Amino acid sequence: MRNDTSLQELCSLIEQKRAQWAELSKAIWNHPELAYKEVFACGQQAELLRELGFQVTTPYCGIATAYRADHGGRNPAFAFVAEYDALPKLGHGCGHNLICTAAAAAAYAVKKLLEKHGLPGHVVLLGTPAEESGGGKVRMLEEHCLDGIDAAMMVHPSWRTTPDTGSTAIRRFDVEFFGKAAHAAGAPELGLNALDAVLLLFNALNAWRQQLPETSRLHGIIVNGGEAPNIIPDYAKCRFYLRSTDETWIEKMERRFHDMIHGAELMTGTTGKITQFNVPYMSRRPNREMNAVYIDAAKALGLNPVIPKRAGRGSSDFGDFSHEVPGIHPYFGIAEHEIAGHSTDFAEAAGTEYALDQALKAAAAMAEVGFRFLTDEKFRGRVKAEFEEAEGRNG
Repeated sequence: MRNDTSLQELCSLIEQKRAQWAELSKAIWNHPELAYKEVFACGQQAELLRELGFQVTTPYCGIATAYRADHGGRNPAFAFVAEYDALPKLGHGCGHNLICTAAAAAAYAVKKLLEKHGLPGHVVLLGTPAEESGGGKVRMLEEHCLDGIDAAMMVHPSWRTTPDTGSTAIRRFDVEFFGKAAHAAGAPELGLNALDAVLLLFNALNAWRQQLPETSRLHGIIVNGGEAPNIIPDYAKCRFYLRSTDETWIEKMERRFHDMIHGAELMTGTTGKITQFNVPYMSRRPNREMNAVYIDAAKALGLNPVIPKRAGRGSSDFGDFSHEVPGIHPYFGIAEHEIAGHSTDFAEAAGTEYALDQALKAAAAMAEVGFRFLTDEKFRGRVKAEFEEAEGRNG
C-alpha cells in the first residue's frame, strides 16, 4: 500500500528546489555531449549535489565523466542512477538531460526526508556516462561500483508512462570479408567477390528470422560494398546488431551468426573477420515489487501509466546493473501523443517545461520507491526475494 504522507512530502521537497532542477535540465539540454565527453554535464551535477549536501566523488571508477554522490553511511543502501550523454547530431534525442535531473531530485528528496525523521539509510547517486553504446555502466561494474548497494533505479523519458517491462541483450559486430579484385567484365574468373559474401550473409540472416522467437531481433547495414561496378570487390564490410530478451538465446544467436559467416566464406572463397563493435549489454530484469510501487505512485501523481502488451525491445546498459542488484528502469511520458525516441521531435520535447514537470513527478515516484526500500523492512525483503527468485529461474 502506498504511503501518501511520504509521497506528498517527497513531492514538496522536490518542488522547493524546482528552479535548480529546471536550470540543471536546461543547461545540459543546451550543451549536449557525446559518450565519455560529458565534462559539462558531469560538472554541473557535481557542483549542484555538493551544494545540496552530498559527498561527491569524481572522476569515479577510473572514468573522468562518472561520479558518485553519497549521503549517510548506514545500511541499507539505495542507488539512484543518472545518465547524461547525448546523441550525434540529435543532441538530447533520448532525453538524458531529464534522466539526470530526475535522479538528482529523487536522491535529494530521500536524503531530506530521512534527515527530517531521523531515519538511517544510505542514499547514493551514481552518475553513469556513455549509455548510448559506450557501456559506461558496464565499465563501472568492472570497478565494483555496486558493491555495498542493495538496489538501484533510474527513470527514462518516453512518449508514455509505463513500468519497466525489460529490454533486450545486445551484441554488435563488424564483419569484413577479404577477396581478390579483378575486372568484372574482362576477367571475372580471376576474382573472389567480397560483396557476394556480405550479400550471402544478409540472405542467410533474412531466412533465419522466421525461425527466431518474437523476443529476438537482428538488423544490419552494408558499410562498404566496393569501389566501382566494373571491379570485383576485394573488400566489403557490414555491421550487425543481435538482440534478445533471453540471455540463453543471445548465446545461441551469436554462435549461429559465426557459423553463417563461415558459410559465406566457404561459398565465395573469401576470408571473413568478425570484430565486436561497442560494449555488449545484458537484458534488463525488472523487479516486480519495485515496479508496483513506482506505478502506484505514478498514478497518484497524475502520470497516467499504462501497461504495454509486450516486453521492451530496446537495449540499455542498465540491464547489466539489474543482474547485479534488484533494479528497475521505468518510463515517464513527455508528450501527449506518440513520438519516436532518438528523433528531433524527442529532442525538442525533452527541452520543454511540460517534460520537466513530468520528470519531477517521475522523480517523486522514484523517490517513493527508494524511501520505501530504505525504511520498510518488509518491502525490502520482498524486493530481495523476488530478485533471488529471478536469479534462480535464470541460472
